[in-house]
Amino acid sequence: MTDPVQTEVDVVIIGGGPAGLSAALNLGRARASVVVIDAGRPRNAATLRSHGFLTRDGVPPLELRKLARAELSAYADVRVFDRTVATAVVRSDGADGLRFVVALEGRSPGTPPAVAARSIIVATGLRETLPAIPSLRAFYGMTMFSCAACDAWELQDRPLALIGETSDLATRARLIARWTDRLTVFTNGRDIIDTVEEAELAASGIVVERRAIADLEGERGAVSAVRLADGARVEIDGGFVRPEWHPALDYLARVDAERDTEGHLVVDGSGRTSVAGLYAAGDAASPGPQQLIVAAGQGARAAAVLVHDLIGVQTAH
Repeated sequence: MTDPVQTEVDVVIIGGGPAGLSAALNLGRARASVVVIDAGRPRNAATLRSHGFLTRDGVPPLELRKLARAELSAYADVRVFDRTVATAVVRSDGADGLRFVVALEGRSPGTPPAVAARSIIVATGLRETLPAIPSLRAFYGMTMFSCAACDAWELQDRPLALIGETSDLATRARLIARWTDRLTVFTNGRDIIDTVEEAELAASGIVVERRAIADLEGERGAVSAVRLADGARVEIDGGFVRPEWHPALDYLARVDAERDTEGHLVVDGSGRTSVAGLYAAGDAASPGPQQLIVAAGQGARAAAVLVHDLIGVQTAH
């Protein structure tokens, strides 16, 4: 990282979703200087309506981001670099107390090559890989979803599908069965549900379909059937898919922060990682409910803890 640092702040927040924006709002109100790095590629971009966010139930996710950004504009010490990604983070301990330098690549005018900060909040979320079903993206976010807590209410009591290729599929099926008694679980030809699990699911009225999927059928985002490789069709009115999720943390390769077995940053109850000055909120941290309101709450909590930690650093200097 040879570019000169053009900006120095108290906190860099990497990620402009609900966790990052909530942290930025609370830090701005605590009179901290903040830079938010926002790539502008939210994982929920395909979702038409988000749910479970108090006072904003049913709001489009992009509208929620717009409202949050408008609120941040009232705080002069909070800046957002749009269409910008963090490419590397390095430790930079010095006499002035700055701990980190974040290298940036941005397409917006005025984006500096790097930012120095006393602390970092990681809020970049997850990368998502869906099963390789040709038309799945055409229905995803409209009648096929990944979060039962977020979207099952709108699909209750309908014939639904759960499609996945991961070992936790039976557990997810039991959860979705809270909202419907007409659920078919599709393993897409993968041997991921054993005979004991299948019997338990069958006892609850859940059908396990082990044949490979050819595609989904439907029009204008409304799915109507799962078409199997042998030509058979299973009619549905909607459903859920279990993606494979991977933390988007390549830029932290030079920071030796503890990870769990799935690559998430390990945090304590306050969002602190194993590296002093490095915090995480939302899906980048140890896994939990993937809801906007949970991520926003984690961002606010990390911000509050960080402010108290900054006081300690400043007192020490």
